[in-house]
Amino acid sequence: MTRASDTQDGPVVLSKDGLPGWLDPVVHAVETVRPAQLSRFLPPEDGAGRQSAVLVLFGEGTRGPELLLMERASSLRSHAGQPSFPGGALDPEDGDPSGDGPLRAALREAEEETGLDPSGVQLFGVLPRLYIPVSGFVVTPVLGWWREPSPVGVVDPNETARVFTVPVVDLTDPANRATTVHPSGHRGPAFLVESALVWGFTAGIIDRLLHFAGWERPWDHDKQVPLDWRA
Repeated sequence: MTRASDTQDGPVVLSKDGLPGWLDPVVHAVETVRPAQLSRFLPPEDGAGRQSAVLVLFGEGTRGPELLLMERASSLRSHAGQPSFPGGALDPEDGDPSGDGPLRAALREAEEETGLDPSGVQLFGVLPRLYIPVSGFVVTPVLGWWREPSPVGVVDPNETARVFTVPVVDLTDPANRATTVHPSGHRGPAFLVESALVWGFTAGIIDRLLHFAGWERPWDHDKQVPLDWRA
């Protein structure tokens, strides 16, 4: 098996070899989900938008399966202070945005933001590209298995406030679920976990993955968390 990051400049591949059995529903969801089932915000047909990628990294912790998240620094221009997946815009050296560019970008950004060792990550799937209208990013969610975990933490405080993992069992707990309501009227799923409110694009991806993997538990959609205009 070729690992996701055997060499700096070699091919970056997707592989389902040797994944833990509990990831099977996620693999199936990734292979069958359609763009419109993930979000109503899809990339502009004219090709506008800045190409970017995020790493949706599943690991196994003391309480079972978990996801790696980070909290963006409050000083950033876009999505300041929000919990998010590691990720960012593609650089020219990442390569073809329609090829393995998003895979490289997801691993590179995760290393830059959290310090993780990309050689311990096995990439196994890519979700359809989605659009974040407020920032103009066209985002490719890249899914990985943290086969060989490495230490993680804040690398640059100007970009990242903290790095943390969230057990999937907490994400599926109905008590930790809510609906955010923006003053603009937009509503979306949210998770209150690890002293953080996970909402927006990141929560939307988690919500859909839990749903299509069959891990979602019934929760109260009427439980609301208001957002302010700065959000």
